[in-house]
Amino acid sequence: MNLFIAESEILEKVKILADKISDDYANKEVVLLGVLKGSFPFLSDLGKALTIPVKVDFIQVRSYRGTNTSGNVELIKQPDATLVKNKNVILVEDIVDTGLTLEFILDYVKKLHPSSVAVATLLYKKEKANIPPDYYAIEIADHFVVGYGMDLDEQYRTLRDIYTIDPVE
Repeated sequence: MNLFIAESEILEKVKILADKISDDYANKEVVLLGVLKGSFPFLSDLGKALTIPVKVDFIQVRSYRGTNTSGNVELIKQPDATLVKNKNVILVEDIVDTGLTLEFILDYVKKLHPSSVAVATLLYKKEKANIPPDYYAIEIADHFVVGYGMDLDEQYRTLRDIYTIDPVE
């Protein structure tokens, strides 16, 4: 593993992102919908940095096995539909990679009839993603990363920094 992004830089970028979201959603009802499991540190830090009141809920999907995507997205935990209906929902992702998971989640959440849906992600692989997020903190090249919520087979989520890791063959 190699240090890729230090916690201090992450928190600095999250604060900048939170200020932008706070400005854009001033005087609006907002629900942060965290995509489990990877988004939990980002959602926590983002929520604390926002200057607007928000409600929080979670959705959980699975699409990775090791360092490879399975190509299929499976819904594990549904959000509270009554919390999302007629609200401004911001999906909070750890990383927008190919966009496969994001596309599945967006389709699902739109069926719950929110007023609006936006995507905020910590990391964005612009060169690879087919769906651009509305908000992102850091654009990265195509690396497999762990730490700050992101994992490899459920390991490394609680690291404070983000590391690149060589794929396991």
